[in-house]
Amino acid sequence: MYVEVVFNIPLKTTFHYTIPEKLAEDNIKTGMRVSAQLKNRKLTGFVVSVSEKLPTSGMFSKDIVIKDIERIIDKEPLFDESYYSLARWVSGMYMCSEGEALFSMIPSGRREKDFDIDIAEEGTEDFTHITLNKAQKSVIEKIRCIPSESRSNNSLFYLYGVTGSGKTEVYLQIAEDVLAQGKSVIYLVPEIALTHQLMDYVTARFGKNIAVLHSGLTPSQRLKQWRKIQSGDAKVVLGARSAVFAPVKNLGLIIIDEEHEATYKSGSTPRYHARQVAMYRIKAAEGKLIMGSATPSVEAYHLMADADAVLEKCELPEIAAGGTFAPVKIIDMKNESSAISSYLAERIREITSKKGQVILFLNRRGFFYYYHCLFCRYEFKCRQCSVSLTYHKERNKLLCHYCGYSETPLKICPSCGSSEVGYSGFGTEKIESDINTLFPYLKSQRLDKDSIKKSSSAKEIFAKFKNRETDLLLGTQIIAKGLNFPGVKLIGIIMADTTLQLPDFRSAEKTYSLITQVAGRTGRFSKDGEVVIQTYRPDNYAIKFAGQRKEKEFYKTELENRKIMGFPPFSRVIRVIFRSKENEKALKAANDFSDILVKYKGNFNILGPAECPLAVIAGNSRYHILVMSKDIKNSHAIVRESAEKIKSPFGVYIEIDVDPVSLM
Repeated sequence: MYVEVVFNIPLKTTFHYTIPEKLAEDNIKTGMRVSAQLKNRKLTGFVVSVSEKLPTSGMFSKDIVIKDIERIIDKEPLFDESYYSLARWVSGMYMCSEGEALFSMIPSGRREKDFDIDIAEEGTEDFTHITLNKAQKSVIEKIRCIPSESRSNNSLFYLYGVTGSGKTEVYLQIAEDVLAQGKSVIYLVPEIALTHQLMDYVTARFGKNIAVLHSGLTPSQRLKQWRKIQSGDAKVVLGARSAVFAPVKNLGLIIIDEEHEATYKSGSTPRYHARQVAMYRIKAAEGKLIMGSATPSVEAYHLMADADAVLEKCELPEIAAGGTFAPVKIIDMKNESSAISSYLAERIREITSKKGQVILFLNRRGFFYYYHCLFCRYEFKCRQCSVSLTYHKERNKLLCHYCGYSETPLKICPSCGSSEVGYSGFGTEKIESDINTLFPYLKSQRLDKDSIKKSSSAKEIFAKFKNRETDLLLGTQIIAKGLNFPGVKLIGIIMADTTLQLPDFRSAEKTYSLITQVAGRTGRFSKDGEVVIQTYRPDNYAIKFAGQRKEKEFYKTELENRKIMGFPPFSRVIRVIFRSKENEKALKAANDFSDILVKYKGNFNILGPAECPLAVIAGNSRYHILVMSKDIKNSHAIVRESAEKIKSPFGVYIEIDVDPVSLM
C-alpha cells in the first residue's frame, strides 16, 4: 500500500511513501497525519490519498526507493475529500502549496486536550420577548424569503447598519432559522477579544451546541473543538478568521461581522481573506452569507451600489435601543499644547462627575513614539527594520513593533555625541500617564497589546468597565470594535490623523472607519453622549465626513479617488514581495521578475519594482511589484507562471499576496 503525503513546505508537489507491515493494521485513511522522513528531516504531513499502486507517471522508475512512513498520528481522519477540494482551491487561489494550505486550515495539536469553553446553559436568558424595530423586521424577512429566480446572486447579503442598530440580533434570528433546517452556522468576528464578548450572548441562545475556534486556544484545545465540529456535536462555530475553515456538516450560513476589518486577511502564507473563502464555501454549499458593518469596505460598498449589485444591501439606519447619534466636536490640535486638549479634559471632568464613563482611543502603543537627538536630529531606529523605535516606559526599553527588537535607551547620541537626547510623539502609555496626572481620582485602565498579559485580561478589563468599576478606558483598535456599554457618555479620539500618515491607498478608508466605529460606542442608549475628535488635519475629507456622519459623501469621494488611480474596487491587485538579507539580491530578483512580467500580453498594469514603504523588516531588505488588472484570472495566471519561471538566487524569498489589504 502507498500513501500520498503533503507537507507544510512551499514545494508544490506531493510525496509517496509505503506503509510498513508494523502499521498495516492501523487502517490508514485520507485525512490522517503521519510522521515521515523528507530528505534528512522528520516532518509531519497529511495523507491525501491511499492506493495499492504507485502513479504511472515517469518520475517513478523501477530503481527508485520509496521510504516507509514512520508513524500514524491520528486515529481518525481530520478531513474528507470535499474538504481537501477546499484546500486545493486555497492553494490555487493564493499560490501556495497544498501542504501550506492544509496546515493553515487544520489545528496542529497532538492530542485532544481536555478543555471546555465557558458555555452557558441553554435558556439562561429569555430571548422570546426581544422587541425588534421595523427596520430589523424588514431585513429579517428579506433574508428569510425565497429569492426571485431572476437573481443569480441571492445568497450574498450585506447588513449595512449604523453602530448600535441591532445587527447581532438579526444575525442570530437568521441563524436560528438555519439551525431549525438542520444546517450549521459559522459566525466570524475580527478579534479574539470580541469572541469572548459575544460568547456569552451566543451560548445563552444556543447552549452546548457551540464550538469556538481561534488562535488564542492551544493547538490541542483547538483540535478538541475541531473534533466536536467534525462529529456534528457543534452546529454553531464562533471564532476569528481561521474559523472560516471549520469542518461543519451541512453548512447553511456564514456570518462575517465587521466585514471591513483588515484582520480577516491572513498576514502569512497562505494569505487568504476570510471573506473570499466564505464566498467560495457558501456557493459550494448553496447556503447564505451575511456580512455586516457600519463602515463597509470600499469594495463591499461598491458591490452594493453597482448596477449589477453582487451584494444584496439590507439597511438598518436606526439605533435599536432608542439612542441617538451623539454630537461630534472636532478639535484642531495646532492650537493645543498637550495631547489631551483643554476642551476634552474639561468634558472628562464634567462627565465623570456625573458618574458617566469615558472611552479614549489612540491607535499607538508605547510611551513616546520617537526617540531622537535634539541637537543633530538623529533618529533611533531599529537595527533590523526601517522604522523608529518606540519608547516603553514601563519596561524602560526602546521596542520595535515589527520584529520585537529592543534595547535600553542611550543617553549619548551615537551620531554627534550630544547628551541632548529626547522624545517626541506619544502612545497609549504616555496618555495613561497624563490621565493619572490630570485625573488622579479616576479609576482608569489601559487596554492594548502591552497591557494584556494573558488571554483573559481583555475579558476582565471589559467586565470591570461594564460593571462600572472603571471610570475611563483607554485603548487601541481593540476598543473600537463591538463594545456596548450603556454608561459611556464621552468618546475621545486622541489623534485621528494616525492612519492618514500611512503611505497606503486605503489610509483614508481606515481613518474614516476607525473614527466612525469608535464614535459609535456612545449614544446607543441615551441622548446625552458626545464625541471629541482631536486632529491636526480637520479639513481632511475622511475626518470631516466621519465627524459629520456623511457616509455617502465619504464613499463617493473615496470611490472617485480610487477610480482616478485605478485602485480597487476598479481593479484587482496582486502584490509580489521580494526579501533578502542582501539588498542587491532582493532588488535583482524584483527586476528579473518584472522582466518576465512585461513579456506577457494582457490588459494589466505593473507598478514597480520599488522599495516597500517598510523597506527593511527583521534585517530583510524588501521590494515589491504591484500587478493591477480588471481581469483577475488573466493577471493571476501571469503572476503564477512568472513565479514558476524565475530562478531567484539563494537567500531570496518571494511572497505573493492576492488582493492585499496593506501595501506596507
